[in-house]
This record gives sequence, structure tokens and C-alpha cells, in this order.
Amino acid sequence: MKVGVICDDYWHPGQMIKEGLGLLEEQGFQFDYKQHASEWSPSWMQQQDVILLAKSNQISASDKTPWLTEEVQQAFHSYVDEGRGLLVLHSGTVGYRDEPVFYELVGGVFQHHPEAGSVTIAYTDENLLGGMAAQGFTLHDEHYFVEVLEERIQVFMTSESEHGSQPAGWLREQGKGRVCVLTPGHFLHVLQHSEYQIALANALQWCVRNER
Repeated sequence: MKVGVICDDYWHPGQMIKEGLGLLEEQGFQFDYKQHASEWSPSWMQQQDVILLAKSNQISASDKTPWLTEEVQQAFHSYVDEGRGLLVLHSGTVGYRDEPVFYELVGGVFQHHPEAGSVTIAYTDENLLGGMAAQGFTLHDEHYFVEVLEERIQVFMTSESEHGSQPAGWLREQGKGRVCVLTPGHFLHVLQHSEYQIALANALQWCVRNER
């Protein structure tokens, strides 16, 4: 499976994303990374089976200028609508609240997070992604609070901390394509956690498990 990864911003180094996803290469995933917004193009996306977005709305780690133009939003929408998959990971939900096409495509965006601490991940419906571990797990991470369009999504994962409970994983279909969102993942140990690796792999598989 060809996975195009868009990553790297001020708070979330692209190298960490590479290390976190690297373990999945043994399962046949082939990752092609783009870290600067100038490297992105619609033609590059069309070469991928699925896009994994782990980048906030910034051109690069050193340039905080928003990169998600109207043209880019429409390209993402068309990519999914025509039958491809999009997995939005952690920082891929940050800074997109005022980008309506993308917000509606993804079904939710980041609001804020308290200081990192103990977060418990639980599955509300482990069957949605096909055979995920039902018991959940607890780890040290940023607890993302999100704004979601409830009528557009199916929540299968929640996150809970002393600050409350939030949707942490959801699915939606758009046209012939599929979108999955996973909000945990600020630290490398979260991305490399054995149970979260299963969630990442299953999410990627789900995003492309459809007829085009």
C-alpha cells in the first residue's frame, strides 16, 4: 500500500512521524514523506493509495504561514470523493477550523489541549475498523479536545483524562472515499505503542478498503 505522508510543523517534527510510522513498513506499507508544503501537489496525491496528514496548518516547522489554500482544500475533497482514503493523525486536526471545505471533509478539528498527562484510550466500537483490541490502553500524551460535526461521523475511540472525555477516533465516508481521524500521537512512544500501532495499521487499511 502506497501511503503519502504530509508532516512536519513547529510543534510536531517530521522525523518523529517517520520514526513512529517506520515500524509499519514491516506490514507492507510504503511511505512517501512530504515535509514542506511546497513539495505537495495534486499529481503526487494521485499516486498514493491513501494520504496520511500529520501536519498542522503551517507551511513548515520554520514557516507558520497557513498552507491549506482553497485550491488545496478542493484537491483533498476531490481525492477522497473520487475513491481514495485520508487518515488524519493528531496535528492534522490543528489550525483548520476556519477552512470549511476541509473541516467538513474531516468531520472535526482541534480546539485545545491541557498539559500532557495520563490519557486512557477506549474503543466504543472495535468492529468499525475490524478486529481492534477491545481493552484499550493508558499512556502519557496530550489530551486533544475537539470540535466535531456529530451528524457526519462515527466515533469508535474515546480519550479520557482528569479533564474529561473526548472523541479520539472517528470515521466518515465522502463520495466513494473514506476518512479516518486519530487524535492521539504527540509523542514518539505513543505512535510506537503496540496497541496504537494496530489502530494506525487498521485505520490505513480501512481507508482504502472500498471500491473505486
